[in-house]
Amino acid sequence: MDKINSSVHAPDHSMIYRPVYFRLINPEEGEKLKALISNNPDLLIYDTILSQLGELIKLNNPQQKLTPEESAALVAAHLKTDADAYGVWVYYPWSNKLVHTLDAQEFAQVRTSRNVYKITPEEIQILQQKKIGIIGLSVGQSIALTLAMERTCGELRLADFDEIELSNMNRIKVNVQDLGLNKSIVAARQIAELDPFINVICFTEGITLDTIDEFFTGNGKLDILVEECDGIDIKILARIKAKALGIPVVMDTNDKGMLDVERFDLEPERPVFHGKVAELEALSADQLTETLNKLTIPEKIGYLGKIIGFENLSPAMMKSVGEMNKTIVGWPQLASAVTLGGAMITDISRRILLKQFSKSGRYFVDFDELFKDELNTITNINGDNDTH
Repeated sequence: MDKINSSVHAPDHSMIYRPVYFRLINPEEGEKLKALISNNPDLLIYDTILSQLGELIKLNNPQQKLTPEESAALVAAHLKTDADAYGVWVYYPWSNKLVHTLDAQEFAQVRTSRNVYKITPEEIQILQQKKIGIIGLSVGQSIALTLAMERTCGELRLADFDEIELSNMNRIKVNVQDLGLNKSIVAARQIAELDPFINVICFTEGITLDTIDEFFTGNGKLDILVEECDGIDIKILARIKAKALGIPVVMDTNDKGMLDVERFDLEPERPVFHGKVAELEALSADQLTETLNKLTIPEKIGYLGKIIGFENLSPAMMKSVGEMNKTIVGWPQLASAVTLGGAMITDISRRILLKQFSKSGRYFVDFDELFKDELNTITNINGDNDTH
């Protein structure tokens, strides 16, 4: 088979992750949209604005059972203009798709309508103003997508220098054509295609001494840091920075359902990692980086053991630690555990942001403990024994 010329068949959009918006009430944007359509014969156009408006009308008239004719009449009255000019046209350059949607406020109202009253309309408005940063987009990708899906914040900052590899696809929701792309870019694109009005900022070099200030305070201070990176130096540096700024930190360890919460916003003197690496916290950023860069792999594993606690590792993970760089080359992570982490971090982040949770500590949702299988017998929710 001849080798495909990727420069012809796959234009380089590797660093593009922001969509382009066209609002036809602005004549200049209208002309740009016409030019885009006329100059792009392969453009894929999706227009369901009338259906979206129908949903909006239904939400605004919850006590009425509208007939199709009544709904259409209310949509027409709401429009007061040509349907093509209503809302916003969103262009995704990486996929060459053009989508017609409700504009930001109405889009958010419809998209979050099924959250009510698990999240009240007032709480939805509060969350829309919040900013969450995520370091590490392997485990962090599931978290970012769940945060965006639930609309737990209005801005996400994603930091990861790494690229998607084939072995990542056991737990990162990507497509084969995403191989080689930066992890944060791929996550940002997925969020933009889910909700083009969530502000996403990518840090494709990861967190360094040069980027850490911008990540934490650019465009306003973060409200929560989600730390999911592999590097011990960044794990500690990020917490020291969060502590100095009074930003709570949450982390999913992807093993035994362990969720770690550090409320530096409420406990400004709290030691990082619950005081387990006090000797490292006392170092300057340069000293910490120098010290950790000199560590051997066994020494790094030792520090990870202190940070997480070997007693908190599952037997399978303990075996994996002993096999590192012998029979395996990376930390094992399963899609089921990563998905659980996305749920846990989203839930705890929402409650922190809404002042419904104030504690620091470690919490476990351990499936091995919750669903025990002893002698092939499971006790079901009714207390009956099912043998299988």
